[in-house]
Amino acid sequence: MPAPTYIISRVADPIFAVSIGLSAAAMRINREEKSKGHTTRQTISNGLRRIGLSKKSSV
Repeated sequence: MPAPTYIISRVADPIFAVSIGLSAAAMRINREEKSKGHTTRQTISNGLRRIGLSKKSSV
């Protein structure tokens, strides 16, 4: 029996991989910011402000 080519499907495998990568990056950033003493809310607002989705200053 040959090994399966795809885990889920040809389309879903890359989407799944990107979502896992993005969530891992977000968890790492949040963990590093918490070690600096920032809250999750501050981290999210700083990230949104940095990419231009929010004009409010951080709390």
